[in-house]
Amino acid sequence: MTGTRDNGTHNEKPSAAGTPAAGAPRGRRGGRRGEGDVQGTRRLAALLLSPTLLVLALVIGYPVLAGFRESLYARGEGLDDQGFVVEGDRFVGLGNYTAIFQGDRAEAFWNAFGNTTFFTVTTVALETVIGVAMALIMHQMFRGRSLVRASILVPWAIPTAISGLLWRWIFQADGAANAVLREQILWTADGFPAKTAIVIAEVWKTSPFIGLLVLAGLQMIPRDVYEAARVDGAGPVQRFWRITLPLVKPALLVAVLFRMLDALRMFDLPAVLIGVNQKSVETLTMIAWFEASNLRYGSAAAYATVLFLYIALIAYLFVKLLGADIIGEARRHAGRGRGGRKRVTA
Repeated sequence: MTGTRDNGTHNEKPSAAGTPAAGAPRGRRGGRRGEGDVQGTRRLAALLLSPTLLVLALVIGYPVLAGFRESLYARGEGLDDQGFVVEGDRFVGLGNYTAIFQGDRAEAFWNAFGNTTFFTVTTVALETVIGVAMALIMHQMFRGRSLVRASILVPWAIPTAISGLLWRWIFQADGAANAVLREQILWTADGFPAKTAIVIAEVWKTSPFIGLLVLAGLQMIPRDVYEAARVDGAGPVQRFWRITLPLVKPALLVAVLFRMLDALRMFDLPAVLIGVNQKSVETLTMIAWFEASNLRYGSAAAYATVLFLYIALIAYLFVKLLGADIIGEARRHAGRGRGGRKRVTA
């Protein structure tokens, strides 16, 4: 009996202790399997993205590095430290950048920098207001909506050079603008009227772009939301500020960001409408083009590098401060979803 009890005791202890012992290896194997799945997914994502990253490195990375290298050299005849004439490319280090900010070209640079910033702020602000209004009109149900949509998108379809020629005919001395205003304003001459002409022409052409993207965002909003708000007694203004604007914010921010990046590189419209070498409308892109056309490639590359850094800074601040981080939002939502599933299974 004693032996029997001893055998039973020995048989019961391994079975009781064996349950957690057997479960622990399974948990470790499951954790390792989960980590392996995550690492495998990351490797697959990196493998699938590698062709795109390679193309971007060749198309974007190499020109940026080549432009920065070119900005460190000066081409043409010059004098070295001993006073001898030197021809060809000469390494000048940051000499081109020093000349831009505080040298003989500083005045032209700061004038172009101010014009670029002025055109970007004014045109994008006006285009945002007008584009949202266009989207709200195109989103309504009425007879002839397709015709209205097509007519609103016509300015965006016209090439910028053709648009510049059209507005140059409107703003000439005996053009339609002076005939309507009944005044003689020199729109295409150097001065503030030239700035105004650029702003009007740019807003007319690119407002439909913002309207088109905002319209796509409006069509994603369920109509049940508006019906519920209408039942609760919300008026049109309240529905716009409390429903439409918050829900359309991602599309609107993307549209504004694209327009800002495009306006910072403005060149063709001022060149066609007003002309080059006009101080009132000269932008950073125009001054870089002017330096390159005069075979001062090092200085032109320095202007282009400064413009690139300016655009990158504006885009970074816009994304971080105004919340246009769409990829980050998607990651956070995905993280919340994974966390919710973990809590449920636990």
